[in-house]
Parts: sequence; structure tokens; C-alpha cells
Amino acid sequence: MSQPAIRDALKALFLTVPNVGQVHRYERYFRDESKFKDCYVYTPAGGTKQLRGWWLRRKATQESSLGVGRTLEVNTWSIRGYMSLNDEAESELEFDAVIEAMRDKVRADPTLGGICEQSPLNDGDNTDGLQLLDSAPVLFCGVLCHSAVMELRTWSYR
Repeated sequence: MSQPAIRDALKALFLTVPNVGQVHRYERYFRDESKFKDCYVYTPAGGTKQLRGWWLRRKATQESSLGVGRTLEVNTWSIRGYMSLNDEAESELEFDAVIEAMRDKVRADPTLGGICEQSPLNDGDNTDGLQLLDSAPVLFCGVLCHSAVMELRTWSYR
């Protein structure tokens, strides 16, 4: 399947996670910090405005000829998210819950609604699903935020 279709499917899947925030098909950039910040402003149910959002980036593509007139394409996606940090509200726990809900969604629908193939799990990596690579506090748009970097591999035939 095409890379834009996979992006759209990932965005649609992540938007089904309650209070996930803004989800962008690509990493957003603005010279004007206030416009940049506006891309990530979100108001959770029963909450106040905060920075909360995610972006997707295709980080790598590996292609293998299967020798039967088909090619296997493995895309590696980077998914990065931010959420305003509020120690008194134990926001780290909420951020972790959003991460786990995103991982649950991918686990429940690994083909992204039939857009991709099921992981073969014999490609030398032996990982499947949405992997959390790093989670730490960062300054984002001048605001102290939680940040997570996740990775997902998708398989398609051409």
C-alpha cells in the first residue's frame, strides 16, 4: 500500500484514542513559535487548554524482492508526542495512559484496517506493534512537556 495511505490510516487510528490530542500526518514546522504552538493546543475533556499532540514521520524503508514478481516493503515510522507537564496533576501518568492506549489500538488492528500486512515476526527483528523508545521531559514551544518517541514498522507488498 502507498505510504500516504499508511500515514492516513495511522492518523485515523490514533485519533480514536480518547484525549490523544492533535495528530499530524507529518512533523510540523513554523518560524513563528505562536503558530507552531497553535498546532499542538488541545483541550482534553473536562480540562483546560494545553499542548498535547503527535506527529508521524517515515524514518526508513527497506525493500526485498520476493522473486515471484512481488516486492516486500517495510516502512519504519517514528511517532513523537508532547503533552504539557503538570506535576501536581500527575500528568506523567496520564501521558503514559495515552501511550498505552495508542499501543493497544495498534495491537488490536495491526493491519490498520487492511492497509498493511500482518507482521511476519521472522524478519530478524522479532518486534511487533508500537514500540516506546524514549519518554522524558523536554521544553517544547517554551513549555515544559512530557515527550515520547515511538516506532512502528509496517509491511506492504508491491
